[in-house]
Amino acid sequence: MNAIALDGVTKRFGRFPAVEDLSFELESGTCLGLFGPNGAGKTTLLRMLATLSVPSEGRIYVDGTELTPDRTDVRRRLGVVLHDTMLYDELTARENLQLHARLHGVDADRCEELLSLVDLSSHASSRPDAFSHGMRKRLSLARALLHDPDILVLDEPYSGLDRRSKADLQALLDGFEDRTVVASTHDFGEGFAQCDRAIVLDAGEVALDAPIAAFEDADAFERRYREVIGVA
Repeated sequence: MNAIALDGVTKRFGRFPAVEDLSFELESGTCLGLFGPNGAGKTTLLRMLATLSVPSEGRIYVDGTELTPDRTDVRRRLGVVLHDTMLYDELTARENLQLHARLHGVDADRCEELLSLVDLSSHASSRPDAFSHGMRKRLSLARALLHDPDILVLDEPYSGLDRRSKADLQALLDGFEDRTVVASTHDFGEGFAQCDRAIVLDAGEVALDAPIAAFEDADAFERRYREVIGVA
């Protein structure tokens, strides 16, 4: 079954197309890595998947149902972590999760479970404005997972993380084999290790769409990436 399907999706800002005529299908349980240079359209695509932006043309489907901002039943199936974590700095880590839990009708005990999962139980009473970037990322991921979504949308999940934080995040994502994940990244190492399939965007269009298994290792994938975007 296809968890996500794009049919001729274009997003324009004024006359400029940030993404143009994107069409692809993603099977349930697949981890898709979105690669591409800055300005390629990765974040624009993820914001549309998160219903924070709507296509200028074309349609996005989740399990055959069109994804639109007014379809709360479909939106509840999504967990979203954007580059801006959008946490409430005036609330504690626990209160951030409790607020999200109330919005989704989730039992408060789930908040403690998720704080433990992302290794933040000892910081539950602290405010995220005192957290490192990696800790904020982990709290944002806990919030995204709180309502047990089928689909995770992640914008640059490894950006700004040190080696240990990257390893911790990858270990978390490795446990999500039953979920569909769409993640943009510039990190070829972690991105290659995490994904089942890679799509390279360049100037808003698909320059490469291939299974990760088609490449011997991350270096081979990076070489192919550089070829298709025209970088030596």
